[in-house]
Amino acid sequence: MKQPRAWQRMLSGRRLDLLDPTPVDIEIEDIAHGLAFVARWNGQTKGDFAYSVAEHSLLVTEIFARQQPKAPVKWQLAALLHDAPEYVIGDMISPVKAAVGPGYGALDDRLTAAIHLRFGLPAQIPVTIKRQIKRADRLSAWLEAVQIAGFTVEEADKFFGKQDPELTRELSIRLRPPVMVRNDFTKKYHDLMGTL
Repeated sequence: MKQPRAWQRMLSGRRLDLLDPTPVDIEIEDIAHGLAFVARWNGQTKGDFAYSVAEHSLLVTEIFARQQPKAPVKWQLAALLHDAPEYVIGDMISPVKAAVGPGYGALDDRLTAAIHLRFGLPAQIPVTIKRQIKRADRLSAWLEAVQIAGFTVEEADKFFGKQDPELTRELSIRLRPPVMVRNDFTKKYHDLMGTL
């Protein structure tokens, strides 16, 4: 019986094996492009453009830098890349991830490790840093829920935790064309790499 194809051709020309990803087959331009076209919240957001995973990643990086101003730049890079596997596996909302089961997590972990190694990060981010990035991620999700996904503040508090009111007032969700977000994501990557 013929094995199903488990690789995807990227715009860079790379062929990424999803079951056995290698760092040499990963390019930042492919990640930026893919994430700029992947909608968060299954596209169920207000506005004329989908709120992309790339835009979310930029916001998480900004929040992380505000919450952890003394963190080394490499951890800002880790924040920028925290959802990078979604450039090939898409953004599944939490209820779908739960329904898919542990297979999704294993696939995400393999891709994350390859991406981290490709960009000079440890395959596994230290638990403390991972928690700090997750904290920024939850604030971003709270803002998205309230500002563009139709949640009440009470619902967002219930699902994402109560957030710092000062930060929630200072930050706002931007909806922009994918090409602008892709370019900003790539620029942020190069800015961070330039300071490492």
